[in-house]
Amino acid sequence: MREFNSIKELEALVGQEVAVSDWITVDQQRINQFAEATGDHQWIHVDPVRAAKGPFGTTIAHGFLTLSLLPLFTQETIAVLDTKMGVNYGANRVRFPAPVPVDSRLRARFKLLEIESIDPMMGVPGSQLVWEVSIEREGSAKPVCVVESVSRRYA
Repeated sequence: MREFNSIKELEALVGQEVAVSDWITVDQQRINQFAEATGDHQWIHVDPVRAAKGPFGTTIAHGFLTLSLLPLFTQETIAVLDTKMGVNYGANRVRFPAPVPVDSRLRARFKLLEIESIDPMMGVPGSQLVWEVSIEREGSAKPVCVVESVSRRYA
């Protein structure tokens, strides 16, 4: 966990990689739970027998499952102590350059692209942060997800 006392501390790091998360494993249970939550039961994700004969030789995680791990990576990796609330504001760009075979270990790299002050919400001052997040798979040269993530933090 990398802690920052304030948004001001982060401003000095614009353009730099700020943090790297710990590794997490994407197992079949997590893939199945995501399929249940989203209704996406495509065989390549949830049928290990059929997927074994498919193009990857095993099941693979949904691309959007990989993306949905972003809050987990963020909360375990970066803390800004002078803010009381952070919200996901969206994404400017998302790509899935490589698959995530079942039982892969993933981690995220956070590069801070920009910070700007925003209008207060309910009287509370805030900042908008844009991050380039690259989610990588252990042993793979290509990232499995690259996203420009936009978040807001309020004091």
